[in-house]
Amino acid sequence: MENKILLQPTVVADLEQFFIFQLDKEANYLAAFTAKDPANKTAYLNKYTKLLSEPTVHMRTIVVGNAIAGSISKFEMEGNAEITYWIGRDFWGKGIGTAALKNFLVIENARPIFGRVAFDNIGSQKVLEKCGFVRTGKDKGFANARQQEIEEFIYKLA
Repeated sequence: MENKILLQPTVVADLEQFFIFQLDKEANYLAAFTAKDPANKTAYLNKYTKLLSEPTVHMRTIVVGNAIAGSISKFEMEGNAEITYWIGRDFWGKGIGTAALKNFLVIENARPIFGRVAFDNIGSQKVLEKCGFVRTGKDKGFANARQQEIEEFIYKLA
């Protein structure tokens, strides 16, 4: 990797780029469990602006060179710490997701921490596995991006 990966505290201005990333149809399909209407910018910005001040959310912006490459966050779901990340398509396949997650896990010490990924999102599964997450189960849920129920794999880092 030529460029250093930095994780910066997310600020409201970063949300504009995050919104653009999640409009990508292929990325949305792979993420699967997305907003009902990813094109609703107002809803997106309102939701994530509120999350910036939520004490159980730890949100960082992934920066490569001078560019925002994605986002990574810890949030809580049903009392469990969960990880989520989104890498802009221009940055796929370059090890950025793996490096960002490894760096994030140094500054986010919630354990165990879980990751969920669509059954066919091989890239994201590899990111989790390279960072020490172990597949511990599976679940089914309605994937807005696919408009159907699909299987998701559950990963855990103890």
